[in-house]
Amino acid sequence: MRQGLFPQRKAFAIAAAPAPRCLMHCPSSQFSDSSRRKSLFCKGPVSRHDGRHGGWQFALLALWLWACSLPTQAAPWLTEGRPTARAHEAVEILADAASEGLEPEDYSATALAQAISTAAQGVVLHEATARQLEDALSAALQRYLSDLHSGRVDPRAVHQDYSLPAPTRTDPAQLLQQALAAPSLHAGVRAAAPQLPQYAQLRSALAQYRALGAHPAWAAPLPPLPAPATSTPSKTAAKAAARKASRNPKLDLGQEWAGLPLLVQRLVALGDLPPDTAVPARYDESVQNGIKLFQERHALEPDGVIGQATLAALDVPPAARAQQIALTMERLRWTPLLRGPRMIVINVPEFMLRAYEQQNDRIVLRLRMKVIVGKALDTRTPLFDEDMRFIEFSPYWNIPPSIARSETIPRLRRDPGYFAREGFEFVDAQGRVHTALAPAYLDAVLRGQMRIRQRPGPRNALGDIKFIFPNNSNIYLHHTPATQLFARPRRDFSHGCIRVEDPVALARFVLQNDPAWPEERIREAMAAGKSSTIRLAEPIPVVIAYITTVIQQGKVYFLADLYGHDRLLAQALRAQTEQRRAAPLPVPHIAP
Repeated sequence: MRQGLFPQRKAFAIAAAPAPRCLMHCPSSQFSDSSRRKSLFCKGPVSRHDGRHGGWQFALLALWLWACSLPTQAAPWLTEGRPTARAHEAVEILADAASEGLEPEDYSATALAQAISTAAQGVVLHEATARQLEDALSAALQRYLSDLHSGRVDPRAVHQDYSLPAPTRTDPAQLLQQALAAPSLHAGVRAAAPQLPQYAQLRSALAQYRALGAHPAWAAPLPPLPAPATSTPSKTAAKAAARKASRNPKLDLGQEWAGLPLLVQRLVALGDLPPDTAVPARYDESVQNGIKLFQERHALEPDGVIGQATLAALDVPPAARAQQIALTMERLRWTPLLRGPRMIVINVPEFMLRAYEQQNDRIVLRLRMKVIVGKALDTRTPLFDEDMRFIEFSPYWNIPPSIARSETIPRLRRDPGYFAREGFEFVDAQGRVHTALAPAYLDAVLRGQMRIRQRPGPRNALGDIKFIFPNNSNIYLHHTPATQLFARPRRDFSHGCIRVEDPVALARFVLQNDPAWPEERIREAMAAGKSSTIRLAEPIPVVIAYITTVIQQGKVYFLADLYGHDRLLAQALRAQTEQRRAAPLPVPHIAP
């Protein structure tokens, strides 16, 4: 079964790396930020005669002293004033930073490559100049490794509603030491990147779309779509039909279009049509099949009709898609991945939930279903990482005060019968329930003295089950009576919570290790009409993520930037690059 979105990210570790540096940190003089480098073990004097700890503490102290001697040694970049093979390897890696979705000049790649080339051919460098060049190369590699491993920006700086933990920032000096301990520097650097198949596949897709940047299929835009053929009995009706057609042009089977040669060329280049596809005189089924594949890969209705949305997607240049892939690679550096035997991931712009399980050191996709997320306009689903701890069967819906004020109370004042039809009731501050509608109760809700809730039943907005993972945004997973909405290609209809397509399958996954909850009992509890809540014996991590490029079965799928998060991330990355260009890493001038 395909892995989907987030298989496990392995810890970055090289077996040959100096192990003591992973256990204890060197004195603050060895690092630029000593406050983060304090040893967890050094809480008092260490004595080899301490009856409780003596042996292991003394051993750690010896290892610590050995490890702390490493940073004072020169990096293996120069020998007798000449660049080593590792130095040439290092500048190659920096020059190729774009293959990882990074900016080579963020690491002074051109200047360092020139300096190393000159140092290899010119006069032997003086000791001071050699030390400056080694320091410059080390600083560039450390910045590069940090960006590759943990990302370039803090996600909380670009997301207003971002509650995922900040990516763990491994000490850049330690990252470099680990990379240098690998059999080759290329292998060590590759180990610093996210260790998951999705990332490696995105790297390949990035190379593919960058290679298409100069393809002649995108040298000119596609021409306007033809107006649909009309046959109307009157001139007035013909004019009205023509106006409507001009607003909604489209290409359907059997129509001629001047853009067919360019269209076929693009679909072949993208892999949606076979290389030997001939250009037809009219839009035929062979080309339509390629369009359906293209539409499916770009989150469009795969109906084979080329309308304005499909034409716009076809006109997106490969360079823009390459940037979208690079943004996704950046997000994968932050996103928390499997931290237990099971995990649930919701990808908001994909409107999709996946459930994973670890088996024999492999991550297996156990479940995949459609979801409905918060409206892009005003009730966006936040991004966070929390543990699912409870399931509520036949739940009450406690209407949030904001929804009660803006929607429910105005509706009840216009239509009092809505109260009984929907099964609403009032609950006061003492927990007393009031089942009659009264203007005084509505006023009390507005003052915060009462709340409105919906009783369990077929019209309950939460459906018949609620999956609870306590969080500051009061977001949860639930079913819905409006199941017809799952058939829509774009599914941002909620007030922020996430509606799931197949709640029974999700409950079975969550409770699979609890023999007291077979599927029959789950269904009975959902249909009971009486609220009951159970605590999970094994909490399950839930990650709400935002990924707009997904690889499935070897194909690249591009999703719409639903909430504009990609746009904000691209702006933050551009701003950071501008700052780095304004104050580049210093590289000594090497005279020829």
